[in-house]
Amino acid sequence: MRPLSFHPDELRVLLLRSKIATLDELKQVLGTPVDVTVFRKLKPLDYLTSYSHRGRYYTLREIARFDDHGLWSQADAWFSRFGTLLATAEGFVHRSPRGYFADELAPRLHVPVQDALHQLTQQGRVSRQIVSGRYLYTAIDPTVQRRQLRARRSVEFLPTAVDAAVLDVSPEEAKAAILLFYSLLDEQQRRLYAGLESLKLGRGGDRQLAHFLDLDPHTVARGRQQLLAEDVEVDRARKAGAGRKRVEKKRPK
Repeated sequence: MRPLSFHPDELRVLLLRSKIATLDELKQVLGTPVDVTVFRKLKPLDYLTSYSHRGRYYTLREIARFDDHGLWSQADAWFSRFGTLLATAEGFVHRSPRGYFADELAPRLHVPVQDALHQLTQQGRVSRQIVSGRYLYTAIDPTVQRRQLRARRSVEFLPTAVDAAVLDVSPEEAKAAILLFYSLLDEQQRRLYAGLESLKLGRGGDRQLAHFLDLDPHTVARGRQQLLAEDVEVDRARKAGAGRKRVEKKRPK
């Protein structure tokens, strides 16, 4: 009796049509209950496994349209140019100019990453340093790691940057821009701006903003309290003649 013959083209047709498929769906189209048979036929097709959903979904590399970060999604399943979740997290950490905290990397990859980062640390594929009381994951290479730590610690001095990981400029440039903007405000606006940024930071925000903007912490607290109480002198910040000019309606002749 001749052994059954399975054609990989059948898998390619399915994936081109549906974009992604599970192992059970692939076995069904081949008409085999054997996992090894599916993987043997997938191999010459240059397939990818999702790094989300515990690698449940499969696609072809020719189908994926990776974004600038090397990621692609289809029906909530995420695929990476790097391959597995471990390889993807490792690639992101090594290429980051400032390393990553776990809660910064998770939204970038759209999946929980704490366990993956722990495994990478255990395997010696990424390094872990304590910065601002939290674990920062950095590259293993000492030169890259020093550069990441230097950049991260510089960014930590920017309390007004809600997500320092997405800064498109250097921390020094960001600080200069913030201080220039701050210098253009009047006394009340400066106090209110400091109070607003303190509210974003939460506990300890008054002290951080006071240090960053060279203010008394009580001034920051006052601005924060004014905002919460809606106790703001609106007219005071307006100069005579400022704003849109009044337009008189023409009376019909």
